[in-house]
Amino acid sequence: MKTKSKRTRNSVATRSSKSDRSHRSHKPQRSDRQDRSGTSGRTEKGGKIWLYGNHAVIAALANPERRKYRLLVTQEAAPNLERVYVHDKPDLVAEVMERADIDRLVPPGAVHQGMALLADPLDPVFIEDICAKAGKRAIVVVLDQPNDPRNIGAVLRSASAFGALAVVVPNRHAPEATAAVAKAASGALDRVPLVRAGNLAKALETLKNAGFWCAGLTADAPQALAETDWADRVALVIGAEGAGLRRLTADTCDFLVQIPIQPDTDSLNLSAAASIALYEVSRFWRSNA
Repeated sequence: MKTKSKRTRNSVATRSSKSDRSHRSHKPQRSDRQDRSGTSGRTEKGGKIWLYGNHAVIAALANPERRKYRLLVTQEAAPNLERVYVHDKPDLVAEVMERADIDRLVPPGAVHQGMALLADPLDPVFIEDICAKAGKRAIVVVLDQPNDPRNIGAVLRSASAFGALAVVVPNRHAPEATAAVAKAASGALDRVPLVRAGNLAKALETLKNAGFWCAGLTADAPQALAETDWADRVALVIGAEGAGLRRLTADTCDFLVQIPIQPDTDSLNLSAAASIALYEVSRFWRSNA
């Protein structure tokens, strides 16, 4: 690296239903353990949540780690379930409803595409678990205080496309995994762990202990993204739009890189920056296989 300055399946059935009203020396500590959850806009008794939208629901149905309870579809959306399999709920039957009845169960204005699923949030996944899963080559995306849930969802979608192990966000100063996150993620919330870090700097140190090189993206970095010789394990650390990386986060990174853009452009959208960085690391790996 040029810059290491710091170092058996069951198909879903359908049935009609009446309307429902109803630097590396740091030892990882247990406090570094972080939470991942996939929540929707409305919570039912027992903490169950409504997920909605074709991609989000279909991905949740296919995820054996997601406990499912109730599936609602419109007549028009029902054919989308024909190739869906449910791993942990073989008796789950889709209830065919009117669109207006599903509207009442999801947040106002939600684009549910005629599909909603009552499910449990995903169980927590911790930063140590992510490190343990890392193969020879692995990439993690770390977001420093992202403020737009749709951006988090978009980053999850890109992370899934480029095979990232996880997306990490602070437990505080970052939106919860709401309906907007699930919808924008287009199913990636059930494919890529969203890890919530109580202390982002400690989470980065944990990644370092596992052999990850932490690269912070900043506009004034001395080196361009495309000029970097990427290690086999990389954590891309990206700051919020406008504020960028916090000082402690930047100082914890091994090195800083930039995405060169036109001088009359203030900055890139966080999710756009993540996509470009993920592509560049993947491209470098393919070119140096």
